[in-house]
Amino acid sequence: MNKATQSLKWVLLEFIDKCKDLRSFKKIHAQLLTSALVSNDLVVAKVANLFGKHVINVHYTSNYLKQMDWSLSSFPCNLFISSYASSHSPRAAILVYRWVFKNGFVPDVFTVPAVLKSCARFSGIFELRQLHAVVVRNGLWCDMYVQNSLVHVYIICGDNASACKVFDEMPIRDVVSWTGLISGSVKAGLFDDAIALFLRMDVEPNLATIVSILGACGKLGCLNLGKGVHGLVVKCPYGKELVVDNALMDMYMKCESVADARQVFDEMPEKDIISWTSMIGGLVRCQFPNESLNLFYEMQASGFEPDGVILTSVLSASASLGLLEYGRWVHEYIDCSCIKQDVHIGTALVDMYAKCGCIEMAQHVFNDMPSKNIRTWNAFIGGLAINGHGQEALKQFEELIESGTRPNEVTFLAIFTACCHSGLVDEGRQLFNQMTSPSYNISPWLEHYGCMVDLFCRAGLVGEAMELIKTMPMPPDVQILGALLSACSTYENVGFSQEMLKSLQNFEYQDSGIYVLLSNLYAASKKWTEVRSLRRQMKRKGINKVPGSSIIRVDGKSHEFLVGDNDHSQSEDIRVVLNTLANQIDTLS
Repeated sequence: MNKATQSLKWVLLEFIDKCKDLRSFKKIHAQLLTSALVSNDLVVAKVANLFGKHVINVHYTSNYLKQMDWSLSSFPCNLFISSYASSHSPRAAILVYRWVFKNGFVPDVFTVPAVLKSCARFSGIFELRQLHAVVVRNGLWCDMYVQNSLVHVYIICGDNASACKVFDEMPIRDVVSWTGLISGSVKAGLFDDAIALFLRMDVEPNLATIVSILGACGKLGCLNLGKGVHGLVVKCPYGKELVVDNALMDMYMKCESVADARQVFDEMPEKDIISWTSMIGGLVRCQFPNESLNLFYEMQASGFEPDGVILTSVLSASASLGLLEYGRWVHEYIDCSCIKQDVHIGTALVDMYAKCGCIEMAQHVFNDMPSKNIRTWNAFIGGLAINGHGQEALKQFEELIESGTRPNEVTFLAIFTACCHSGLVDEGRQLFNQMTSPSYNISPWLEHYGCMVDLFCRAGLVGEAMELIKTMPMPPDVQILGALLSACSTYENVGFSQEMLKSLQNFEYQDSGIYVLLSNLYAASKKWTEVRSLRRQMKRKGINKVPGSSIIRVDGKSHEFLVGDNDHSQSEDIRVVLNTLANQIDTLS
């Protein structure tokens, strides 16, 4: 190549970099043809990148490729296929591959992964099977990279059986082979298969293997295996990788081993937003809302900016604790930080406002949401239910049906709660029958039966409640017994409580509420012998009455106060202030 051609090449390469459409490229193409640079490897690479980036039509691509001799090198064809496979129109890679194949191109071990990548991008199982046949026919099957790629893409396309078949036929498997099938099984939700494969592995796992198997352990709640993997990780060179620590913490949280998760979190040499998200979200899921808010406060002090996922968890924690002001602060932060209010954040806001009793704001957020899913409807209907707006909850349920959204078990639980709190017996009975009808064919949970029993008991229909309990496919729980005992207390049916006592003795309940209800019921009837018997039974079983509590947040930290608790570090100061307030109230009255 002479100096003039060399200089022209660099000028044309710069023009190709700046080119953004086919019309501009045609002028450059003319120069490439006249200067014989059209087949230069560097030029081909730039052109392929341009075509893939702007998805230049395949017809023009085929004309460009016609000007090259594929018998000398497969590089140009492979490069164009690969570029289209990475574009936002991966099907174009298949069209290019079919055209060159039809015109005599012989694929090699570099062609197959590029085409497979395209199949994976649009889940082209039909094209994948065709390529698999070509691989076998052209003798490319022996290449391990091709075999691993086939396993990986079969799983992505949802054909786990074919992936396993390819894997089983492989004469030699490396860690990539095992990891591909294990991670693919995890992504397909086949967690048991992933664990079985991991236990069969005859090569040392790599970082990707560990992360995948920890995910499977978390999904299945396999704490013992997860701890075993943790022990294995400690001995590995990648044991201190951030991604491994995050996976370990997530596994422990999903197995509800909060102490182990917190230990991993505290010992992490560095943390990223995923670390904070996993820990804060995990604490909320494991019913530790107080701790999650305290950790959120620590995260902000550490200089991390919360994202939408973390704020969704914080809103859930605020809803659980009834911290309306804190929830409002989060809402303002979302607006001020221009965080996109997607359906998850919108649903969390609806849930928070509803559970904090601010139903008007919940409705405002709900009405402003451009898109809603079943969780959004459930949050709003459930909020109306717990705030005593039974008729409005029924109206929203009808609108849900009209919108084409299919109600689920949680929807019916919310609507039964609405009927229960508003005394809508006929409506509740009708909806219960609808739930089990062929239209929805939803099997009631224990909680659904509990709502209906509570509804009947509040209305004085204790007999109907008992008949419903007899039809239950599972034994009653403490909530159902509690509803019946409350009804006994209201309607002075002490004889009925004797039957409940027998049920209590048959089932090993650890809830103090049942015993307290029975004890109060007997005490009201002056049956002191039964009261003493119940108290002895509670003592023998180690059951204590749960004390009342209240929570307040000061400077980002939660303080919980229990009845009769003197352990708070400022309890003396608190008592002085309370006595001062009490005296002022007495003076005013």
